[in-house]
Amino acid sequence: MNYPNGIEKKYYNLVTYGNRGMSLEEDLNITNEYYRENNIAIIYKKPTPITIHKVDYPSRKEAVIKEAHFKIPSTTDYNGIYKGKYIDFEAKETNQKTSFPLSNIHQHQIEHLKKITEHGGIGFLIVRFNAYGETYLLENKDFFSFLEKENRKSIPYSFFQKYGKLISIGLRPRLDYLKLIEVNL
Repeated sequence: MNYPNGIEKKYYNLVTYGNRGMSLEEDLNITNEYYRENNIAIIYKKPTPITIHKVDYPSRKEAVIKEAHFKIPSTTDYNGIYKGKYIDFEAKETNQKTSFPLSNIHQHQIEHLKKITEHGGIGFLIVRFNAYGETYLLENKDFFSFLEKENRKSIPYSFFQKYGKLISIGLRPRLDYLKLIEVNL
């Protein structure tokens, strides 16, 4: 737009990419903290079990782990309780646009999720497609159905769109995934 005296004002179409740079794990940790603070659910990130072999001690406050290895394969990322039900889930991100590689989930994690369902708990995957800024909750029943019926090395993005539940991004809670499992209670 041209104004008198040579003043020029330009308008830009501002595009915001909310959540860019924040990882799925950060979002889930913020969400779970909100759930705990508001006595909605008690859900925590599981620590990864490691054995430390070498530590560098430049000073007491600046100890640095130089060598470590995993003790045992860890199960899934998060677990806890919600309305008297045990919850256990794995959270993954992918930069792929067309699919989620199954190589991102280990066989022992799949077996663990099967056991959760067998024992009456609620298990699921939370997968973020970074290319679209979309995060989906995929229930165990749909995940296992895909594994049984398909002979693929990845789950198509379209499968998540059809069978997954899109988790909307908010402020508090950040990713309100519990409202999507409400039907299972």
